Amino acid sequence: MNKPRSFEKLWRKRFENFAARAEDDAGIAGWSTTGLDARLRKFKEIWNNSPELKKNIWLDAGCGAGTYTRFLAQQGIDIIGLDYSFPSIQKAKSRSDNSIAWCVADINNIPIKLHSFDGVICFGVIQALGNSNTAIQGLAKIVKPGGYVCIDALNGRCLPHIWEQFIRWILNRPIHLRYENTHHLSHLMRHNGLTDIQLHWLPILPARWYRFQWIVETRVAQWIWYRIPIIGQLLCHAFILCGKRSQDENNT
Repeated sequence: MNKPRSFEKLWRKRFENFAARAEDDAGIAGWSTTGLDARLRKFKEIWNNSPELKKNIWLDAGCGAGTYTRFLAQQGIDIIGLDYSFPSIQKAKSRSDNSIAWCVADINNIPIKLHSFDGVICFGVIQALGNSNTAIQGLAKIVKPGGYVCIDALNGRCLPHIWEQFIRWILNRPIHLRYENTHHLSHLMRHNGLTDIQLHWLPILPARWYRFQWIVETRVAQWIWYRIPIIGQLLCHAFILCGKRSQDENNT
């Protein structure tokens, strides 16, 4: 059996089970509550500090329970939530108002015409895919020239993740999640016509230490992540990359 495809099928089944059992946003999407809260705070920070993102039509690719979808709708954005899990879409729709459109589709084969959106957010998705390239290629194509793609990933160079991968290798266990690194993902984005790529480190403490999460979100901590990149790579659980679609429409 093809390992990447079997990995994706396993996660598709998991996401459907999460949505069937859970009633909270984090549980439906397969996140910890603390992890979702930290990611949402970071995206709100990026959004509030980036007026260039505040354009008309956005897609939330891999929307899960619709957490980010609803946030963007509250900002006056026309937004579509897309997910391959029908149970997730059902629950997202039931938790949202009628201003949001929903679509059941696979991010690796998005049934949307080219240059349809001013922006795309894709959070909590690529760690459950066999590779990042197909998804990024598709997302870049459906964004208008001058539009933006914001995508997150689990940081494969984070020390706890390095240790986890080492233990799995020693014990000959299959991977549980797929990790990325900033260099590889930014290269894929540039290769698919995205420029002006901005890196945002996303430190997330384990739930048992979450009362200290505010410390790693202070301005001092953020200064450290960006001024001393090796510390960001070794200590930050995840990262977000935002790239702008090239104005050259022939660059697909």
